[in-house]
Amino acid sequence: MSADAIQVLDKVFVPFISEETIKHKISQLAEQINKEYAGKSPLFVAILNGSFMFASDLFKKITIDAEICFIKLASYKGTQSTGHIITSIGLDANITGRHIIIVEDIIDTGRTMHSFLPQITNQQPLSMKVATLLHKPEATEMDVPVDYCCFSIPNKFVIGYGLDYDGYGRNLPEIYQLRSI
Repeated sequence: MSADAIQVLDKVFVPFISEETIKHKISQLAEQINKEYAGKSPLFVAILNGSFMFASDLFKKITIDAEICFIKLASYKGTQSTGHIITSIGLDANITGRHIIIVEDIIDTGRTMHSFLPQITNQQPLSMKVATLLHKPEATEMDVPVDYCCFSIPNKFVIGYGLDYDGYGRNLPEIYQLRSI
């Protein structure tokens, strides 16, 4: 194992995106949102568990009037998407007539967003956009909007900065990818 590689459970991961690079991209995204939503008071809907770090750092940089709430959706077990979306904490905010920004950690297959977006649309928001830290275009199977994206990445399994491998690795301040053998 190289000096920079880390082991999480039975897998070895190597550095992929530094903490500094992540922070810089989030600042750029926040600046864009602050300009586009000036005077609109958007509601950020963060998808737990993975987006908690991204949502927190992004929201700290939002200077316009805004609110944030959380919903818990899950589709992963180990390193693979199960294809089944589990909602364990539901949306409790009234979003009718609101500008909504959904905050997601990663969009890979698109199944989670594809399943969740109709629930938002049915509540008749004024507008709805999706902000994601990471997007894997090669893995995308479902057509979902990606309005704001910090990083487009190859179809590699990643952990850190909120993303996990079976619950572990979320606390890493940077993003690591699964080491190829």
